[in-house]
Amino acid sequence: MNAKEIIAKADRGEGLTVEEIKVYQQAVKPVKHVYGKYGTLALKYMEEHNVGKLWVIENLPEYLHGIDRQADELYDSMYARLSKDERYKRTGDFMEDYRRQTEVKQLIEEEILNELVYVD
Repeated sequence: MNAKEIIAKADRGEGLTVEEIKVYQQAVKPVKHVYGKYGTLALKYMEEHNVGKLWVIENLPEYLHGIDRQADELYDSMYARLSKDERYKRTGDFMEDYRRQTEVKQLIEEEILNELVYVD
């Protein structure tokens, strides 16, 4: 039996022999997904605190990439909104501007973690 026949047999849900499994594993390499910061944090949180949710999610890679996209959108919208606030506008003083930008980033980070990553 060649690799294509073995893959088709596995896709149909038929049992495979040990030799067929070895051929299948060589022919079908696992796909490694790379997630962004927030997708990775969400995965780690679910593995440690909410395994049930991890089992229920039908398409985990799509879900985690979606979290990364939502986090990027939330970051952009919150940054635009907070940048207009008088408390966070630039003053011309480097240290004060740096402190304000750091505070903005911390606020946004906290919001992303609470709303997207650490949810049950």
